[in-house]
Amino acid sequence: MNHETPLSSRRPDRPARTHRRVVTARLLVEHGLPADVVADRCRPGGPWQELLPGVLLLHDLPPTPEDRLHAALLYAAPAEEEPGEAADGAEEADGAEGAGTYGGGSCAPMVTGMAALALHGLDAARQRQTRARPAAPRVDVLVAGPHRPADAGFVRVTGAVRGSLPHPVVVDGVPCAPVPRALADAVARLHDPHSVRTLLVEAVRGGRCDAASAVRELAAAGQLSRPHVVDAADALLAQDRTASEGLLYEMVRGAEVPDPLWNVDLKVPGGPWLGGVDAYWPDHGVVLELDTRSVDDGEALWSAGVERREHLELLGLQVLRVTPDQLRDSVPQQARTLRTALLMSSELPGAARLVVLPR
Repeated sequence: MNHETPLSSRRPDRPARTHRRVVTARLLVEHGLPADVVADRCRPGGPWQELLPGVLLLHDLPPTPEDRLHAALLYAAPAEEEPGEAADGAEEADGAEGAGTYGGGSCAPMVTGMAALALHGLDAARQRQTRARPAAPRVDVLVAGPHRPADAGFVRVTGAVRGSLPHPVVVDGVPCAPVPRALADAVARLHDPHSVRTLLVEAVRGGRCDAASAVRELAAAGQLSRPHVVDAADALLAQDRTASEGLLYEMVRGAEVPDPLWNVDLKVPGGPWLGGVDAYWPDHGVVLELDTRSVDDGEALWSAGVERREHLELLGLQVLRVTPDQLRDSVPQQARTLRTALLMSSELPGAARLVVLPR
């Protein structure tokens, strides 16, 4: 490719793929187009335009939202990992799909924050992007390490200072942060409690992530020091548990077993309090608990749950635990496990009789 190679500047009614029309000036120069020719074509009234420093749109139509997304990723890509393939003409220049288009390995940037949530399909994020800046909504880009390019134009660049980059999720050819990480990055820029709660609730209710994952990312980002974020996270976990309890009730009813005592506290007669359980069959010595704990909840909380289970088992009770994922994905198997435990209770040594208190 040289400076005499014809490069079409026609106004396409349907422009070529975004990867073909958004490129870096550096890439064009590396493939033989003189820098002064590139600069001349980007002057006012020229056939091209510079969307961001060093990132060009190879026609003079208004950029689409997709153009801005890909321009943001090219701007944030490490220079040493910028893709180096180009075809003979700018409009025919090819680009790989997905994350590899913007650099290789663990350093490839990805869209995060509100722009990523909009791509993931959250209506609240889409509406906020439109209301905030209809002409050019902000695009937040997550890059590896603290060394990052400066914010420019419609792009805000965030360095992954709390560890390596997450594995990107490619949506419509755009590498995006997973929903929990995108939520944390979006919430960091929000000060309105209603907006925070709306985003979190939509993400979890819509099945795009679970409440525990979202709260873990908020904690890792230091967002749980903000009172309105804590309130939203608590409400989210409560709603998530309520939904899981509904699935637990349905599973027990569908298992065709005797009705248990629901949501009760247990206590040794004249002895210590043993804590609350979700379902208890006193005549069978069987306890069923909805297990929403995580090792990320902290060692003390995790150990307390293990110790309580061991104490109940020492008293002769069968303790069954079921997670929200198991209730969603394997209800028949959980029902069989429950029926088996109740049937086997007559063959096991008698469990201690416990005091049952309303929870």
